[in-house]
Amino acid sequence: MAHFAVLGPLAVESPPGRWAVLRGERQRTLLAVLLLNAGQHVPVDVLVEALWPDGPPKSYTSNLHTYLSRLRDRIEGLRVEHGPAGYRLDVEPAELDLLAFRSAVAEGRRAGDPVAAAGHYRRALALWRGPVLAGLHVPRLDADVARLESERLAVFEDCVDAELTAGRHGELTGELQAMITEHPLRERLAAQLMIALHRAGQQGSALEVYRRLRTTLIEELGVEPGAEARRVHAAVLRGEDPVPRLPPAVWPVCQLPPDIGDFTGRDAELAELTGVLGAGTGVPVAVLSGEPGAGKSTLAVRAAHRLRARFPDGQLYVPLAGRDIGEVLADLLRALGVPGPAVPDDVRARAAVFRGRLTDRRVLVVLDDAVDPEHVRTLLPGTPGCAVLVTSRRRLSGLAGAHRLPLGPLSGADAAELLYRLAGARVSRERTDAERIITACARLPLALRIAGSRLAIRPHLRLGELAGRLEDEVRRLDELTVSDLAVRSSIALSYEALRPPARRAFRLLGRCRLADLPAWAVTTLITDPAGPADPDEAVEELVEASLLEAHGPDETGEGRYRMHDLVRLYAAELGDPAPGDGLRTVLAATLALADAAAARLPRTVPMPSPAHEAPAQPLPAELVERLLARPDDWFAAERANLLQLIGTLGPREALLLLDRLGVHLYLHGRYADMRAAYETVVAADPPLATVAEATLTLLRHARGEYEEAAVRYRACAKELEAQGDRRTHAWVSANLAHCLIGLGRAEEALQTAAHARELFTVDGSAASAAELGWVRAAESAALLRLGRISDAQEVDRTALAAARSAGDARMIGEALHAFAWSALLTGDDSGAVTAIAESVELLRGTAVRSALAKSLRTRGAISAATGARDDATAAFGEARELARDLDERPRELSCTRALAASWIGEGRAAQAIPVLRACLDGFREMGGRAATGLTWLVLHRAYVATGDAEAAEEAATEAAELTDPRDASAAALRRALLALTEPARRPPAK
Repeated sequence: MAHFAVLGPLAVESPPGRWAVLRGERQRTLLAVLLLNAGQHVPVDVLVEALWPDGPPKSYTSNLHTYLSRLRDRIEGLRVEHGPAGYRLDVEPAELDLLAFRSAVAEGRRAGDPVAAAGHYRRALALWRGPVLAGLHVPRLDADVARLESERLAVFEDCVDAELTAGRHGELTGELQAMITEHPLRERLAAQLMIALHRAGQQGSALEVYRRLRTTLIEELGVEPGAEARRVHAAVLRGEDPVPRLPPAVWPVCQLPPDIGDFTGRDAELAELTGVLGAGTGVPVAVLSGEPGAGKSTLAVRAAHRLRARFPDGQLYVPLAGRDIGEVLADLLRALGVPGPAVPDDVRARAAVFRGRLTDRRVLVVLDDAVDPEHVRTLLPGTPGCAVLVTSRRRLSGLAGAHRLPLGPLSGADAAELLYRLAGARVSRERTDAERIITACARLPLALRIAGSRLAIRPHLRLGELAGRLEDEVRRLDELTVSDLAVRSSIALSYEALRPPARRAFRLLGRCRLADLPAWAVTTLITDPAGPADPDEAVEELVEASLLEAHGPDETGEGRYRMHDLVRLYAAELGDPAPGDGLRTVLAATLALADAAAARLPRTVPMPSPAHEAPAQPLPAELVERLLARPDDWFAAERANLLQLIGTLGPREALLLLDRLGVHLYLHGRYADMRAAYETVVAADPPLATVAEATLTLLRHARGEYEEAAVRYRACAKELEAQGDRRTHAWVSANLAHCLIGLGRAEEALQTAAHARELFTVDGSAASAAELGWVRAAESAALLRLGRISDAQEVDRTALAAARSAGDARMIGEALHAFAWSALLTGDDSGAVTAIAESVELLRGTAVRSALAKSLRTRGAISAATGARDDATAAFGEARELARDLDERPRELSCTRALAASWIGEGRAAQAIPVLRACLDGFREMGGRAATGLTWLVLHRAYVATGDAEAAEEAATEAAELTDPRDASAAALRRALLALTEPARRPPAK
């Protein structure tokens, strides 16, 4: 076993009794770096910097391996591991003098009496043979060497304290005089020498030590001696025996509260905290902030327990809430072994003694519930090796250099796990009700702990019953109380610390029930026209107090603010502050913004917009223009708010807002959001309810529920006719015509489209381009289904001319799509290819992804029919992804069927069959006769390819029964799909 020494010149004894000679400077440097970091991985870049301070050669990697190999050859049993984190030297404490030194020091600090402690300290100090790594200068190690020298000096001072306590002052004066000559600014050494000299009867010499210390400090640093040196000096002047610094503090000191057993989640936050605080450089400070009830203190205690091994001298836990900082310091000094009479009166002096007690120690200080950054600064250690973890309801923005970690609610999974640990297995059995409880508790640990504790106390309380109570916003905070835990009182502490303007802003924000608010809305809401208060200052104070959470910027570039649900409920129950128009202004501005944003987007909803006057906009024009520069982005940012706002408006106002929001939602296929919102208006008076029902039917239609949609369209049309709403009736009839085409009822669809055209023009007025375009699309599709190809093409040609005349890219793209399809059916393959390519190109430049998906699907069919197989599969694939994203099930299924057909041609028929069977079930469910027949046809080809004759015969029979010989569209699709099932042509081998 080799023995290493770094506390003096670098030395290696290997084997025992024989000193190894390391001739190369870089070998010695490499070993020195590894030894000073024994047991830890040293990154390669650190080793490279140490070996080549002026820059490494190109071959530094191989050189490093060479030096390690030579070290292994010369040193018997050298254990160096290499991993992703770097190189690690593995040694036992008995093999390295540095580790043996620290082990002896730790024993001294654990010793119960000063004599034993002094023995351990002397044994540790005896291991030093001179300056660390004497004779070997490695710039990369300068800081480590200086730190070790400071560590040695601190241990010497601890040793002197122990020996003074044991009465050995006579043996120390000479040694202390030598040390003070070497370290003239070291006040602790000077105080110890004064005590030793005074006890030896040399009062004059003791006073001379103080005089020299004071002169040196003033001349070199411009400061007076500290509290400890002054205290000893005063005692000597009085002729009293100065009390030594101790009995020395018993290290380690652990004041941490116990770590709770049901702690849940926060893995990422724990990793971040332990990484920052355990870095080992400087005095890292981490501030853990968050809203009331977020679990800051619990997380801090868990992190501190995890870090105990990195701070072997101790962990101090300091509750700061409502306490005088002077009393806090007095308690800390007594805990660190300072006798009561030695605690200074002045707060700054106490802070200095506190820092002195932690000098060169490795201590973690946990400051819980801090309010004032100045209090935190007062309690910061002064030397590297220590770390500070602060919890606060406030962000403590004035604390420079701190690492900040805002703590939010738990994740859904962690919240469920915490509730399970508190309330038991019934949380898993009653999962739906458990989710209701978690939602009502806003996933805040304190609220969940209260709810879980109530369930644990009352095992017969059903989760559904508690969830129902918590969902009642009026009583929720009352329910979230158990024993000495209460969400309300936790929030109240933060509220009561606010200044009056921030309190007023807090109560105003509590009146607003939106999910989050843009910065302009917050400022508008809380501005007090009768007062001089700056709203920005109030907002900043709320954010600082963790009562308002800042986010952003959003899609429009506007910052956003969110008040968590439980905090908002507390703010709402405080009552209204002084009245103001802020809330009404925010509502009016939001409705006006929605109206203007919708007007800037393409309207793709095939329903009429309700007649209304444009609402007045109270916001400045430049702000409106900035917010609506990209109207789709504004809707995306405000979607959740607008959906929530709809439930608070009257039926007519709600329907108007829904129509504006629906422009955005329908454009992006957010049918679920539209459905949920329109269902809130269905219970209104008949005219409004009918419009809502017609729109809900349109959403069923888009999802492929053709049969149900047709029934509901007819019912809506009947009601609209009775109400005299001709325009909406016309749109519903046009939608019904498109739905009937999907059901394979082409004659009825053509008649219904004609009826829609009549309704649009019954009073002699001209139909709009959008109205005519939608009716013509239905007429063309119906005519093709009836085999009237030339008539359909004439309709498509007229529609295309009208669209080009209007100059709208979307209308032209959609008209080109219909024209391309009828061109294919007339045998004009090249015309079809050209038209559909232009359609796709135009629609790519618009926001109308649904129309683009439709054109891409048709491009796939035209490409397949004309022999461009690769272009066909690419177009079908892109169209399917768009349809899937938009939740347009019929189009997604038709594209999936086409891709499965191409698999047959690629020799993967077995893979295609289950996919085609799933498509078949989907088309059957929708009631699409032609689509079902085409799917049977492709299945027939798949079964033939796999040799399943019986299944192939059944598929052919089903396809024949569903084939309409008049349906030109189905015939063209049949041509395209069958072309894809043919064996793919491979390029000739080169």
